[in-house]
Amino acid sequence: MRSLAICLALSVMLAAGTGAAHAQEAVTVNGVQAMRVVIAPPDSPLAGIMKARLGDAYYGAKPGTKAYSDAQKLYYFYGSRHFEPLWVTMGTDGTVAFTPAAEKIIGVFRNAASEGFRPEDYLTPAIDITAVGSDTDKVASLETAFSTATLKYAHDAYLGRVAPQDVSAAIDPETKKLDAAALLVKLATSDSPDQVLASLDPTDKEFLELKAALARIDSGESAPTPIAVPSGPMLRLGMTDPRVPVLRQRLELPAPDVEDNVYGPDLVAAVKAFQSSAGETADGILGPATLAALNKGTTSKISREDIVANMERWRWLPHDLGQFHVLVNIPEFRVSVVENDNVDFSTRVVVGKPSTPTPMFSNSIKNIVVNPYWNVPASIISKEIAPHMLSNPGYIASQNMQVLYNGKPIDPYSVDWSANVPVSVRQLPGPGNALGQIKFLFPNDHDVYLHDTPSKSLFANSVRAYSHGCVRVQNPMDFANALLKYEPGLSVAKLESMFGSTERWVNLKTYVPVHIAYFTVRVAPDGTLHSYGDIYGHNKKLIGLLNGTEKPAAPSKTPIVSGV
Repeated sequence: MRSLAICLALSVMLAAGTGAAHAQEAVTVNGVQAMRVVIAPPDSPLAGIMKARLGDAYYGAKPGTKAYSDAQKLYYFYGSRHFEPLWVTMGTDGTVAFTPAAEKIIGVFRNAASEGFRPEDYLTPAIDITAVGSDTDKVASLETAFSTATLKYAHDAYLGRVAPQDVSAAIDPETKKLDAAALLVKLATSDSPDQVLASLDPTDKEFLELKAALARIDSGESAPTPIAVPSGPMLRLGMTDPRVPVLRQRLELPAPDVEDNVYGPDLVAAVKAFQSSAGETADGILGPATLAALNKGTTSKISREDIVANMERWRWLPHDLGQFHVLVNIPEFRVSVVENDNVDFSTRVVVGKPSTPTPMFSNSIKNIVVNPYWNVPASIISKEIAPHMLSNPGYIASQNMQVLYNGKPIDPYSVDWSANVPVSVRQLPGPGNALGQIKFLFPNDHDVYLHDTPSKSLFANSVRAYSHGCVRVQNPMDFANALLKYEPGLSVAKLESMFGSTERWVNLKTYVPVHIAYFTVRVAPDGTLHSYGDIYGHNKKLIGLLNGTEKPAAPSKTPIVSGV
């Protein structure tokens, strides 16, 4: 039999603890089983006032608005428990006090700055118990205000203070939901409500290290950043250079007993290890590319606002990233395969240009495509291919492309490229295909994926924002090898055996979570903070929104980007 939810479902959790009445009961409406919200009558004058106050807020709000939703949740929640207060007690002599649970939550509010929050957002004048006296009307207001403040803190801890889409339409994170009613019950009946609120924070190692860095800044310490190695000539084994002691310090090597300025074997080995971790050629030579990689993130001063903004973006991610997952960090131009907070593999990537930014979102890698077609997005057809065809009719053929109409190939010369003709274009598999030999798919509304590329030279650049939105991987087969760690029966050798001119699809048996993120500050294994360029301006915008100096970005109903 079908069930029908008549209104906001608070579930049986509302009946748990504190003597709450059942919030719902089963009823039958025209032969259909349904659940009806039961509002228990108030049992005291204070409860009666609370019902009136909550009812006014609920019925006075405009349906469909956040205010309406919030007021409805509180009305149904308190209605399930005879509108009796959770957070304040009122003695027969008129004495009003906070419950022990409320006192612990107030302690959390006072310590909100350690989370990157503002204590005054929660410790508002509305929850000042000293201003209440024995006025039952004021006590009712205090109770509901405390629930509102608690839910606001919980929302901020779990979801963030700023809606991601207010920063940019190019941010489309996984939607997390917070069961407000169940949370209130859990908080009010817990001996440690402060720990319940703490559990809403991200548990990822990097978030916790950013929080620790924030604490150091708030205590007057400087955030630790890597030591910059001065520029100079290329260094090879046995050469002497005054920068060697600084390089040793940067790589955390002890000073040698003699010849302090010699680029010796232990330093070469340390440079090779760094080069390997940075996706560089591990030759042990300190050249311009390696020096740039060493110094990346060392020149910019990392402010408290930067750390808070990056903590906020951690709150936008799923609460559980997955024990084994892929993380693309756009400002860092890197993709990593991560297991249990440790990086198994990392390599360079090319991301979207500022005009066609790579979006931020979470998904799961489900398919690997070998010898992929590149199905050219409509925006690229109109903005790039059509103008090329008007000036050079042989352009389609020169790019190993096909024009299709209703899914069938047609002669590109039959198309009026000056008009908006509904044709599609695809590039055939081959050495020059824009997607290279392999792509990694996680179906999404933005037509974005990870893929190989024939344009290898771009990986040598320190800033690598050149694509139409997709993520190009420098070492795709090494990435595939790391990705397939838990994929039985599939290997890089098997994928390479499929290389050719025919597109081949491989479906993964175990989907791998992938998170495309935007962290301008990251914590290295040694605890130092590395900063990265704000290539899309997201960090600056978010700081402005957190400080109340920026307005939210305009909403967008169209896919964010699509391309290669």
